[in-house]
Amino acid sequence: MTPVISTHLAIATPAGQPLHLVHNRTFHEMALGDTATLQRTLTTHDIELLSVVASNTSQKKSDGAHAAGHHDPIAHSVWGSSMITALLDTRLPGTGTVLLNQQLQFLVPIKLGDTLTLTMTIRALDAANKQVTLSCSSCNQDQEEVIRGEVTVIAPELKIDYLSASMPTLHFLDGAQRLLDHVRALGSIRVAVVHPCDALSLSSAIDAQAAGLIVPVLIAPLAKLNAVAKEAGLDLTGLEIVDVEHSHAAASRAVELAHAGQVEALMKGSLHTDELMGAVVASGTGLRTARRISHCFLMQTPAYPRPFIITDAAVNISPTLEGKADIIRNAIDLAHAIGVAQPRVAILAAVETVNPGMQSTLDAAALCKMADRGQIAGALLDGPLAFDNAVSMAAVKIKGIVSEVAGQADILVVPDLESGNMLAKQLEYLGGAECAGIVLGAKLPIVLTSRADSRESRISSCAIAVLLAHRNRKNAP
Repeated sequence: MTPVISTHLAIATPAGQPLHLVHNRTFHEMALGDTATLQRTLTTHDIELLSVVASNTSQKKSDGAHAAGHHDPIAHSVWGSSMITALLDTRLPGTGTVLLNQQLQFLVPIKLGDTLTLTMTIRALDAANKQVTLSCSSCNQDQEEVIRGEVTVIAPELKIDYLSASMPTLHFLDGAQRLLDHVRALGSIRVAVVHPCDALSLSSAIDAQAAGLIVPVLIAPLAKLNAVAKEAGLDLTGLEIVDVEHSHAAASRAVELAHAGQVEALMKGSLHTDELMGAVVASGTGLRTARRISHCFLMQTPAYPRPFIITDAAVNISPTLEGKADIIRNAIDLAHAIGVAQPRVAILAAVETVNPGMQSTLDAAALCKMADRGQIAGALLDGPLAFDNAVSMAAVKIKGIVSEVAGQADILVVPDLESGNMLAKQLEYLGGAECAGIVLGAKLPIVLTSRADSRESRISSCAIAVLLAHRNRKNAP
C-alpha cells in the first residue's frame, strides 16, 4: 500500500513574535565571497516524508534504511541536497532563483539526529547570463564534512520582499498531533454536544475527550443515544448525559447550560445547523452578543505556505456591509487566538479594482476605509482583491499591485456564503486541504461541522474551540 501523509492544521506564528522582512537578491546585488548558512537536524519525520516522496516504502521510521556498518536510519542523500535548495530559495539569492546545475559529493552518511550546517559562498558571477556559481560545504555536529560541491543558478530578475514570520512555526505534516499537543497543555473544557445521535458525531465527542480536549456533556434522547452507541460499539460509561425529548429540545438545553456557565463551548451533533443556530440566536434566551455571528474555516493546503481562514461560508448568506465588518472582526479574533499577531485580510471579489456595478468591490473599499479609521482593528486590510492576487505573489508582481496583504493573505473574506462554501469545498476536495470549522460572535465558541467532515476535522475543530474558550476566560465576548 502506498504511504499516505496526513496534512492537518498547525499553529501559526506565536503572538508577539517580531516580523522580519526578508529580501531576495538580484544579480547586481551580489558580490564574490558573499555567503549564507542554514542549519537543520534530521528527524524520523524527515525520513518518513522523504520515503513517501520517493515512493520508497522500505525506508520508514519503523524500520529505517541502514547503511553498511551503521545501526541508525540513514537519510536519502536528497535530504542533504534539499538544504541546498532551501538556502537558494530563501536566502542566497532567494525567491525567484532558477537552479541550472548541481554537482555534489556525499562524503559521510547522514544519521538520524545529525545536525548539519550548510555554508554556501559565491565564487563566480557571469554578468552576461545573470548566472551565479556557489560553492557548497555541509558539516555535521562533529565538524565532519558531509557534503561538498557547487551549484550554478540564474539570479532572480525581480526584487521580492516577504515577512518571515508569516510562516507557521509548527509544520504541517502531522500538524493535527502538534495542534493537539499544544492545546492539551491548556486543559480541557466542558462542551455541550448537541444531539450526537449518529456514530460519527458521538465518536468524535468521545475521541475529543480521549485527546484531552473536552469534557463532553451529551444532550440527546437517552434511548436514541444508547441505541447509536450500541450499534457503533461505543462505551458511554462515565459520560454525563442530559436526556431530552428531541433535537430541538437538545439545542435549547445546550443554550441554557451555556447561559448558566456550565459549559464553555457548544458542539453540533447530528441535528440541522438551522436548528442549533436558531436556539443560539433566539431573542432573549440565546447567546448573541453585540457582534454578528459568523463562521470561519481554518484551512491549510499543500499549495500555500501557512494556515489561512475563509469566512463566511456557513452562516451568513448575503451579508451587508455592517455584517461583513463583524465577519472580519470575528476572523481577526480567531487569527489572534491561533497566534497571528497582525493578520493580513484580503477582501475578495472577481476583480481587484472598484467597480460601481459590483457591490462586492464597493463593500471591500468601504471596509478598508473603516480599517483606516479604526473601526476594524488588529489587522491589515486590503481589497477588492481577486483570489489569485490574494494568495499568489507571482500574480501580484505581474499585475503590479502594491499591497501589504496581496499574495500573502491570512484571512480570505468572501462576498457571500455561496462563493465561500464553494471555495472551501474546492480546496478540500480538489486541493488536498484540511480544515476546521468554528462559529464566532456568540458568547462562546461553537463547533459547527458538516455531516461529511472527517474525524480529524472534528477533533481539530474542538482544539480551536479550546483555544477560544481559554481566550474567553480572560476576555469575555
